[in-house]
Amino acid sequence: MTATPVDRRAWSVLAVSTLAFTVCFMVWMMFGVIGIPIKKQLGLNATEFGLLTAMPVLTGSLVRVPLGIWTDRYGGRIVMALLMAATVPAIWLMAYATQYWHFLVIGLFVGLAGGSFSVGTPYVARWFPKSRQGMAMGVYGAGNSGSAVNKFVAPVLLVSFGWAMVPQVYAAIMAGTVVLFWLFSHSNPAHLVASNVSFREQLKGLKDPRVLKYCQYYSIVFGGYVALALWMVQYYVGEFSLDIRVAALLAACFSLPGGVLRAIGGLLSDKYGAHKVTWWVMWVSWICLFLLSYPQTDFTVVTIAGARTFHIGLNVYAFTALLAVLGVAFAFGKASVFKYISDDYPGNIGAISGIVGLAGGLGGFVLPILFGALLDLTGVRSSAFMLMYGVVWVSLIWMYWTEVRRTDVMGAPRPAAPC
Repeated sequence: MTATPVDRRAWSVLAVSTLAFTVCFMVWMMFGVIGIPIKKQLGLNATEFGLLTAMPVLTGSLVRVPLGIWTDRYGGRIVMALLMAATVPAIWLMAYATQYWHFLVIGLFVGLAGGSFSVGTPYVARWFPKSRQGMAMGVYGAGNSGSAVNKFVAPVLLVSFGWAMVPQVYAAIMAGTVVLFWLFSHSNPAHLVASNVSFREQLKGLKDPRVLKYCQYYSIVFGGYVALALWMVQYYVGEFSLDIRVAALLAACFSLPGGVLRAIGGLLSDKYGAHKVTWWVMWVSWICLFLLSYPQTDFTVVTIAGARTFHIGLNVYAFTALLAVLGVAFAFGKASVFKYISDDYPGNIGAISGIVGLAGGLGGFVLPILFGALLDLTGVRSSAFMLMYGVVWVSLIWMYWTEVRRTDVMGAPRPAAPC
């Protein structure tokens, strides 16, 4: 069978949209690095630090549903350009914040950049045939690697010029990206949702149990990714007493594959199906989180030669290796969840991806706060991984009962009817 040809403009749209999303994600994750000197400057505890890093994630999540709907109605080109332009003043003003509430309020406006995911996903998907939409959305989603770019760029600026230089440079980068995006992106009126489709009709997917299930999956593979990307630099600094530049470099071993390899996850989902890829992603994540959850432990055993003390715990190398594997699993999972959406809701990708993206983003907002609260409560840093281990358990159980078990019983592929 001859492959469906792809419009030449589609590749330009995909390339420039991925660049735009990378920059947006870099800005969205800014507090993951500059939050550390701000925490020291303001004397914040772990919970307050978690809230600081999570504020941009909140608005970036809440705007995803309306942005996805507006993309369906008005087109991704105009919505993406306006969204990026709107964040530039807030990014610049971050450099002049001096009090905790300043950072929280400005962070809400900076967080608008995170909504770019719900714009670009339907925008690029509609330029490609269904057989290649998983690839297209995976490549676009690789813009998550902006989190790793932030970990490479921000520490250098921070050490050389102070943390205030980071938002100033990022504001200039965002402004330049707006211009590039507008010059090299395109519009196609055929991709717009018909004007007679109401807001309520676009949101009817909220009543579908499958959408709730995909929200649960995405809350861990994306929400967990965002939360750990924000949390890991300070985790390395506190747990292993590393310099912030070394800590950021090691944290990028999670962020980089967690972003870049999303494209491969899209290709695998096109070839093997969303269910099979997501099932294996959850199991690999479960194993990695189980091992990462174990805290540094010293215990004493009474032997025939007297008391002996043993130590159990991950060193920095084993910890980083497991974190990298987890990042790869999350990358594949982020792509496979959206393959579910393009398969099940081809005419309503924008609204459904906005709903699922909202759930994932809210996971990225809530988890850092819970990480901080658990750390303040228990004093155990690995409690963050214990929490995520429990969330993955929920996803595995849900997937087993609604997909794996039903397939085994019925002897048929995953049903199209709501689970």
